Amino acid sequence: MEMSTPQLAPFERLFLSAEWRDLVMLNYAVEPNLLAAYVPRDTKLDSFNGTTYVSLVGFRFLRTKLFGFLTVPFHSNFDEVNLRFYVRRQESDGIRRGVVFISEIVPRMAIARIARTVYGENYVSYPMRHSIERNGPGARAEYQWRLNRESCRLRAESSGSPAHPSEGSLNQFITEHYWGYTARPNRASLEYHVSHVPWRVWTAGAASFEGDASALYGPTFAEVLRRSPDSAFIAEGSSVLISTGNQLK
Repeated sequence: MEMSTPQLAPFERLFLSAEWRDLVMLNYAVEPNLLAAYVPRDTKLDSFNGTTYVSLVGFRFLRTKLFGFLTVPFHSNFDEVNLRFYVRRQESDGIRRGVVFISEIVPRMAIARIARTVYGENYVSYPMRHSIERNGPGARAEYQWRLNRESCRLRAESSGSPAHPSEGSLNQFITEHYWGYTARPNRASLEYHVSHVPWRVWTAGAASFEGDASALYGPTFAEVLRRSPDSAFIAEGSSVLISTGNQLK
């Protein structure tokens, strides 16, 4: 059971509420210069013990509502796969750690259009499916999509029981970035709050990505994804609240 519920600050306006569940997170160490062109203004690349990471993430979007009450028929439950990296921004109340998305895949065009319009994110739509299994305390999760008639797949398997990441661990660094940032050409960056409780995770005993990622991510990122991930885990997920975006000054 979740020990608490996500909260936005009183001055923040809710745009979307949902549940993110069964997250497969494959994490790859990369050279910082690979991401330099994607870093939004007013943010800096974040790193763990001096290492920069990108993550390929698949998960289930469930019980999705706009503004906390509006449900769009046939668009409440769907899969998403995204390629992302991590940034930080200094604010008066401390450092805000956030995520920047290179590309996001969903199965429905309407969802992609809303996300591109509201946040300027690089959403695309392709046929998708998932498979989730729980065998005792362990877990297995897989996400697939079709691009140019070819199938792409990310998957992970784990055993044992999930637990909150240890303090100062890579798993904690990956899961506990609570802001989103969007780079916009010739305009100030967009910042939005993603509120959720800390997730329990299973460290994956086996994890991989299969497929040709060049058409979606370009040859450089495709080369990264051809490697075995440097770390991988499955996260249970939780309820999430996402605020409307604010333009950074």
